[in-house]
Amino acid sequence: MALGMKTLLSLLLSVTSMIVMGQSVIPKVRLHEVSGENILFGSIELYKTPDKNSFQTEEFQKYWSFLSSEIQKNIPPKKGKKIKIILSLGYLPTEAYNIKSNGNNIVISASSYSGFYYGISTLIQLLETQHSNPNYKLSSNLNIYDAPEFYYRGMHLDVSRHFFPTDSILTYIDMLARYKYNKFHWHLTDDQGWRLEIKKYPLLTQIGSKRSETMSGKNFKPYKGDGIPVSGFYTQNDVRKVVEYARIRNIEVIPEIEMPGHARAAIAAYPFLSCNKDTLPVPTTWGVFDDVYCINENTFDFMFDILEEVMNIFPSRLIHIGGDEVVKTRWNNCKICNKTKTIYQLKNSHELQSYFIQKIDSFIHVHNRIMIGWDEILEGGLAENAWVMSWRGTKGGIDAAKQKHNVVMTPGTHCYFDHYQGPQKNEPLAIGGYTPIEKVYNFKIIPSELNSNEKQFIQGAQGNVWTEYIPTFSHVQYMTLPRMVALSEVLWGTNVDYIDFLSRLEHHKTFFKQQGWNYRK
Repeated sequence: MALGMKTLLSLLLSVTSMIVMGQSVIPKVRLHEVSGENILFGSIELYKTPDKNSFQTEEFQKYWSFLSSEIQKNIPPKKGKKIKIILSLGYLPTEAYNIKSNGNNIVISASSYSGFYYGISTLIQLLETQHSNPNYKLSSNLNIYDAPEFYYRGMHLDVSRHFFPTDSILTYIDMLARYKYNKFHWHLTDDQGWRLEIKKYPLLTQIGSKRSETMSGKNFKPYKGDGIPVSGFYTQNDVRKVVEYARIRNIEVIPEIEMPGHARAAIAAYPFLSCNKDTLPVPTTWGVFDDVYCINENTFDFMFDILEEVMNIFPSRLIHIGGDEVVKTRWNNCKICNKTKTIYQLKNSHELQSYFIQKIDSFIHVHNRIMIGWDEILEGGLAENAWVMSWRGTKGGIDAAKQKHNVVMTPGTHCYFDHYQGPQKNEPLAIGGYTPIEKVYNFKIIPSELNSNEKQFIQGAQGNVWTEYIPTFSHVQYMTLPRMVALSEVLWGTNVDYIDFLSRLEHHKTFFKQQGWNYRK
């Protein structure tokens, strides 16, 4: 595991020598000044400022107690200076931090838990082990100021197409925390599998979490299956474990419950949700299907029940409802859906979709949460409180920002890590596309089409990992690393020199090996 509280400390304990300042840290810090000789550490002690009002929150007290006890317990005395690490409350932006050393002390200043966490994370990278010298070293005069450019720094993982155990999800969070991501978008439901326990509707996991097999390769016509059953879901206790694990690492877990399309797994469990009420299996192929949720009161009751349970176990401010790739065929031929159009004077099925999304938005808003969806939720009229995740290029994000809605940019051209990252003949089978690491690193998050007032609605960006052709977690890591490392520097706003980034990345490949993380060489 990497970069949790315990891991931060274990890395501190294994530190042996300093990488030259500025050469190894990713994402690159905004300001670093260094002078003087390297100082040999003797022992490390952790202090906090004497101001009793500085650290009174229960959260920071837990954080403090853990750090202090582990350092005192695990770091033995060594020859050299005794160095104090001092945590000091300062007037800095929420996620900003400042690190200063003067030969005797290392002072980390911040105004929040996240700032201290990132400051310690950077210190860890500066002092990371190279197994070449059994001592700690750091410049006698060091000054770092750092802060992210974007509020939303996210990574996504699809667990519907292929299921990954809870421990794998925790490792994925470690990967995100290492590179100062603060959002984990967990894609929990889709046509090919429902992966979240819902107590009121047990058939969602009893039936919807299982499929008989998976299509082999890209054998659509004629169809060829692999004969291997797929199953798996997360209990609500599993989710709470993941949410807490992420929270300590300053990551918000954002659940996605797909609606009104990508619903075949739910319909397999509860056929009354569809327009035709047919009993259908969980699909074994990929793609987009005609059967979606019927727009009626039974569906709304079902979705509201689901969302209430989801919001009880996910404290995230944002709740993702999907909203993408909704085929309108069934709606166009459905008496109930057409009656809904008539009652609410809806002109077409695009407005029917907007009506559905707006009802869901209102429900989420009443529960003091914010709805976010893929850019198709713009069609037929955007819900009042919605955030938009722009994946079909940047146009959806541009349109939403012009309507004064918050946006997360995640265009398939730069942010889809299920695409090939090298020549296809040398890579495992992927869904298609070509997104090499250099393209990711050069991604411009804010579109030039926006004026200064509109740009403020671009909250950040996200990398997406769809798993149709990614059956194992080791494969997830291969597709993610090192592209997510490049995106982290884009999100931090310090992606100015690709060659310099590649130089720093070499050190991190060593870290990947030490952690047992698979990555593209």
